Amino acid sequence: MTTVRLPLFPLNSVLFPGLVLPLNVFEERYRAMMRELMKTPEEEPRRFAVVAIRDGHEVAQSAPGMPDQTAVPERGPAAGFGEDPIKSFHGTGCVADAATVRERADGTFEVLATGTTRVRLLSVDASGPFLTAELEELPEEPGDEAGALAEGVLRAFRQYQKRLAGARERSLSTGADLPDEPSVVSYLVAAAMMLDTPTKQRLLQAPDTASRLRDELKLLRSETAIIRSLPSLPSSDLTRGPTSLN
Repeated sequence: MTTVRLPLFPLNSVLFPGLVLPLNVFEERYRAMMRELMKTPEEEPRRFAVVAIRDGHEVAQSAPGMPDQTAVPERGPAAGFGEDPIKSFHGTGCVADAATVRERADGTFEVLATGTTRVRLLSVDASGPFLTAELEELPEEPGDEAGALAEGVLRAFRQYQKRLAGARERSLSTGADLPDEPSVVSYLVAAAMMLDTPTKQRLLQAPDTASRLRDELKLLRSETAIIRSLPSLPSSDLTRGPTSLN
């Protein structure tokens, strides 16, 4: 079992291998994390782990507010995540490689990272200025018939895009822009579909590529049928997720 200890960045979203993650870092605990990452030589990867929050708050309360105006704001690396932070996070996350870490004049950071490898969360340490975690790297197994499943998912995804583009009266990327390597297809489609966090998390932690693709095929067919029956959809960009507040 290959394990690694990395800084931990919890978010209200799921990061997939190969996908880009822009971050606007302003909380002190994560600013401390970025200052530490900047000590890494530029020729080496500046890695941290991203996990989706199961129960907690991405941004800690910084002032008294509703419903209790007298509540004392939480401080420290585990603020917003309870006494045992690991219980607040989903058990599978993704390592991120920060290609760009730029400190602004006010001490906040602009970060652009890319997901690389899935990891299983083993333990969380809140004793330092930011959370760190012991992680087990998870291999990406192809599973049975991953190639054929990827072709089916791509066909279904094109139909999904067409239906969504028609509902929104705008064009999306064409099939020519999509990859054909099964694991890449599985992660791109998982990130691009309009799904809630628990469903995206389920796709991230699938035991192998084929299982993820089978799940996506069912979801695409179901979502496309729903889109077909709706007169309109809320505006959303499939190819770019929102920048996290942290």
